[in-house]
Parts: sequence; C-alpha cells; structure tokens
Amino acid sequence: MRILVTGGAGKVATSLRSRLVADGRVLRLFDLVRPSEIEGAGALAEEVVLGSLTDPDAVAAACQGVDAIVHLGGQSKEADADEVLRANALGTYHLLEAARRQGITRFVLASSSHAAGFHPRDVATYPDGLPAGLPPRPDTLYGWSKAAVESLASLYADRFGLDLICVRIGLWFPTPPQNRGLATWLSPDDGARMIEACLSAPSPGFRIIWGVSRNTRRWWSLAEGEALGYFPKDDAEVFAAERIAEFGEPDFDVDPDLNRVGAWWCDWPLGQRMG
Repeated sequence: MRILVTGGAGKVATSLRSRLVADGRVLRLFDLVRPSEIEGAGALAEEVVLGSLTDPDAVAAACQGVDAIVHLGGQSKEADADEVLRANALGTYHLLEAARRQGITRFVLASSSHAAGFHPRDVATYPDGLPAGLPPRPDTLYGWSKAAVESLASLYADRFGLDLICVRIGLWFPTPPQNRGLATWLSPDDGARMIEACLSAPSPGFRIIWGVSRNTRRWWSLAEGEALGYFPKDDAEVFAAERIAEFGEPDFDVDPDLNRVGAWWCDWPLGQRMG
C-alpha cells in the first residue's frame, strides 16, 4: 500500500512516519522541502516528492500510483485570506481533483478544531462532549479555510463517491501545551491510531471526527471516531499536576481561553499572521 502524506516535512508528519511502519507499506512524502531523517528510518519504506499543493501538475505527479492520501499539508496558522485560501482550499482542490482522476478513493484530511472555534463548551446539552459534526463556526480566516475544505470534501464524497474523513484536530503535540491541552490534547501515539483507523474503516463515505485523546477533562465527543474504529488510549491528566503548577488551576466553565473550541484564537486579529 502506497500512502501519499502531504506536508511530509511538517511536525505532524514527522511524528507519524515511524508510527506508520507496516509490512508492504510505502509512505510517499510530499512537501516544498525535503523531510529530515528520523530515528528508525531504516525500517521505513519512503519516497520523497518535492512540490507545492498550489501546483496542480506537481500534485498530480505526486498522486501517481497512490492507494490512499493523508493530507496534512497547507498553511497551519492564521495569515491573510489569499495565503490561507491558496494553501488550504485551493491546494486541497488540486489534491481531490488528482485523486478523483486517478481513482484514489481513500482520503484522510487534516481539518482543524478552528473550523469550529466559536462553539462553546456545553456539557448540559452534550454530556458526552461536543459532537464532531457541529456546523462550522470558524474563529479565524485559517479556520474559515478549513471549513471550506470540509465542505469541498463533502462535495467530492457526494458527487464522486470518495471516502473522505475530515479530522478536526486539537493540540497534536508530544505533551499537552498549557492548561488547554488537558482537554484538547492529541498524543502522537493516538494520532497514529486515528490515522490507521481512518485508513482502514470500511466504506466510511464522508465523516467528521475530533482529533483528540481520551483526556479526563475532554469535552469533545469520541463517538464519531469510535464509530470508525479509533479508540484513543492516552490521557493528558498524567501531565495535570505539572501544568497546574505552572499555569494555575484551570476553569473550563468561565475562562474564554478554555471554554471555547478555538480558545484565544477567537480574539486574534483577523488575517494577522501568527508567529
């Protein structure tokens, strides 16, 4: 099985590469720059294709001979409208078009929690966590671009029958950053479990799931991911004492940086590039 991984030089792809090792599997890494060597690279069967998602010819070439796509590439933070739409919406369009033309039907797409950033924590209405398929409420132009990508994925699933799973990713880091991560962390190991489930689920059609671990303080639903076979194991609570000692006791009821999906991104100046 040959899997195209866009954004192959990025931090998420770098954390995934060694975790996706499997007999008979080849990872084709697509990015503007060559991915760095990683520990355990000798066990990996990898190919590298350099190019931009904004170049349809480069994207089509990267898709040749591919069985599935894990789309992690694009602009990952707030920037101006032209940049986020070109890198994310237009880049994803080029990728979906190439997939459609070449008969690639399995597509795992990195959306973002920021596509739903203005949804508030609501345990009264959703005691098992906010459903993953809530309507988009983007918190930034970046979030808007990810909402656009989700709707584009829905179009290609309905019109062409592609299996497309959009993952509204939380905080995918080695350890949960700050107190917000106690609720929204996605561990690298769970990230790999999630990708494997999305690649292997039979005939999922179009789905949206949260990219989040089994955190004690989680307020996003796991049901949609579990329906695809994603059963996360890690819990940010093992880091709670350390985070609370540094940042204080979190208040997920009233703190706007903790009780909105998008946290402080909801207040970031629109279109202003993040460092």
